Amino acid sequence: MAYDRWHKANPKPGEARCREHRKVPSAFHGQGKRWQARWRDETGQQHAKNFNRETEANNAERAFKVDLGRGSYTDPRAGRVLFRDCGERWRAAQVHRATTAAQVETHLRRHVYPTFGDRPLGSIRPSEIQAWVRGLEQNLAPSTIGVVYSFLAGIFRAAVRDRLIVASPCVDVRLPRPAPKRVEPLATARVEALIAAMPERYRALVVLAAGTGLRQGEAFGLELARVDFLRRTLEVRQQLVTMPGQGSYLAPPKTPASYRTIPLPQVVVDALAAHLATFPAVPVEITDATHKPAPKARTAALIFTGGAGRPLRRTRFSDVWRTAAKAAELADGATFHDLRHYYASLLIRHGESVKVVQKRLGHKSAVETLDTYSHLWPDSEDRTREAVDTALGRPAKATGAEAAP
Repeated sequence: MAYDRWHKANPKPGEARCREHRKVPSAFHGQGKRWQARWRDETGQQHAKNFNRETEANNAERAFKVDLGRGSYTDPRAGRVLFRDCGERWRAAQVHRATTAAQVETHLRRHVYPTFGDRPLGSIRPSEIQAWVRGLEQNLAPSTIGVVYSFLAGIFRAAVRDRLIVASPCVDVRLPRPAPKRVEPLATARVEALIAAMPERYRALVVLAAGTGLRQGEAFGLELARVDFLRRTLEVRQQLVTMPGQGSYLAPPKTPASYRTIPLPQVVVDALAAHLATFPAVPVEITDATHKPAPKARTAALIFTGGAGRPLRRTRFSDVWRTAAKAAELADGATFHDLRHYYASLLIRHGESVKVVQKRLGHKSAVETLDTYSHLWPDSEDRTREAVDTALGRPAKATGAEAAP
C-alpha cells in the first residue's frame, strides 16, 4: 500500500491539520512527489520510489513484488552503474587467450569508453549506439567495427543477466558490411622466390608453413619432440605467444580444433633436416602456459629461434619477412598467413575434401573452411549437365521416338 509522504501516519494528539487534506503534515509536506511505493528485494534491503498519484505508487509496488516472485526483479537504481565499471567487471570475468584479452582491453579503451565509459548503463539509448557505430566508420574497417561492437553488446548482455538493466540497447543496430574478399593464393613461383629470398635461418620456416599450413605462432612454437621424422608427421599442441612488454611463452593453440596431427611431405622433412643440421635446436628456458592448472617454467627445444638462440619475436621476424617479400615481388600486404592459404589451395587443387582441409588447417567447422575457400574448389558445371542429361535426356528421346509417326 502506498505511503503518504506529505502527512504523518501516526500523528500525536492535538497536532494541527493542513487545510487542503485535513491531515497532519509531515516535514516533507508539499515537497516533491506525494506518494511512495516501498518494497524489499531478495536480500531484504528496502527500496522506495516516489509518484505523484496514489494509484501509480500502488501499481508500481505490486509490479515490483510480482517481479521479485518471478525472479525477474531489477533494482531501478542499478542502471546508474557506470558503463566503464560494468565493462571492466565483464572483461575481468572473460575466459580469453592472452592475445584476445589484450585486444578487448585495447578496443574498449580506444573506441568504447571515450563515448560510453562515464555514462550510466540505463541512460544509453539504441539511437546513440547507432550514431556511435556510424562514427566508427570514419576510422575503422567494417570487420573491426563488428569486433568492437560485439564487445559492447557482450557487456550489455551481462548487465541484463545481472539484472542491472531490464533490456539491452543493442537492438536493431545496423553494422557496416565488409566488402567481399576472396582469398587469392600465392603462385608456386612466388613461394619458391620467397624461400630463396629468405635468410638461411628462416628458409625452412617458409617451407614448413607452405607445406603444412601452420599458423605463425604454431610454427614459432614448434618443438623438436613434436616432429616424427620416421612416420613423417607433425603434432600441433601449442603456439608461441609474444605480448607487448612481456617475454615470449608457450600457450594452447587457437581453438580446440587446432590440436591436430599433420602428415609431412618429403620436401618439408628434407627442409627441416637440413635446417637442424645447420641450426640445431637449442633448449631454451620458457614459460609453458599449456600446463594446467598453472603455467610453469620448463626447457623447450624450439626448432626455430632468433640469432641469439631465443624464441622468435613477431616484430623481429616481420622485418625479415618484409625484406624477403619485397625481393620475391609478393603483392603489397602479403603476410605469413598467405602461406597457410597456399597450403589450403594445394589440398583443394589435388582433390582433398572439405573435411580433410578443415582437419589439416585446424578449423572449428567445415563452414569456416567453405566460407574461406569455397571459390577455390573446381567448378562442376560439366558434371551437373551430365547428371541431368543422364537422368532426363534419354527418357525424353525415347518418348519423342515413340510419339513419332
